[in-house]
Amino acid sequence: MDAIKRIDRGMEKAIAFATARGRPPILADALKYAVFPGGARVRPRLCLAIAGACGDKNPAAADSAAVAIELLHCASLVHDDMPCFDDAAIRRGKPSVHIKFDEPIALLTGDALIVLSFETIARECALTPELIGPLIATIGRAVGMPHGIVAGQGWESEPEIKLEDYHKAKTAALFTGATAAGAIAAGADPLPWMPLGNALGAAYQVADDLHDMKAESGDMGKPCGQDANFERPNSVRELGVQGALEALRKRVEEAVEAIPECKGADMLRALIRNEATRLVPKNLAHTAA
Repeated sequence: MDAIKRIDRGMEKAIAFATARGRPPILADALKYAVFPGGARVRPRLCLAIAGACGDKNPAAADSAAVAIELLHCASLVHDDMPCFDDAAIRRGKPSVHIKFDEPIALLTGDALIVLSFETIARECALTPELIGPLIATIGRAVGMPHGIVAGQGWESEPEIKLEDYHKAKTAALFTGATAAGAIAAGADPLPWMPLGNALGAAYQVADDLHDMKAESGDMGKPCGQDANFERPNSVRELGVQGALEALRKRVEEAVEAIPECKGADMLRALIRNEATRLVPKNLAHTAA
């Protein structure tokens, strides 16, 4: 079974548990709306790719980690779009959860997805209970304080923001967590895999900055120009378009070089380089070539 099918099956199962009997109905509908249809599922695919490269010793554990990571990513998007943060009206090409439903439902949806992520690991790792603690701790660090997504959002309220610290927390942390969790699920040492996640996360953040500043409206299924609107750090503003494109190329190559030697190394290198072509905004593709 390919990675997307494994992820979709796991997401459907998790949401089925959370929306059993469909009560309360509005919140149950909002949970489904927040995760289906999904985006590129990049982070859970990375988790499964690392688990596969390490032998995929415990597929159920790897699937649970991948699903937990995607649920947390979806939760962060729901909260990020709310009026108290980005006040974004669209996400993945459709109305944001707080627009489709309302702000209280959006807040509860994000909260419920966070809880569901850790519940999923505990439930699906019943045959490998020794992995529950390490997976929860690893993924929890990627989303919490002081270096995870919550910290990334927190930096936006600080009077001074260091671009590197902000990007590491807001984006790179969950990529690093995905690589580490994939290795843990397969019974491998996660430490050699973490530089890969860090480099990939940095690449994705630069790409997101490029899209925010230079993409055509609607290309990413979300509003553009948010960093300028909220006076947040942005790689393009700091480095210029060409500098940001060069930083993106550099980060992608760092990610490729960071792959530890393993049976799946060639597959991972090809996957990362192929994915990198998708990161550049369409209207800048000729510049990046």
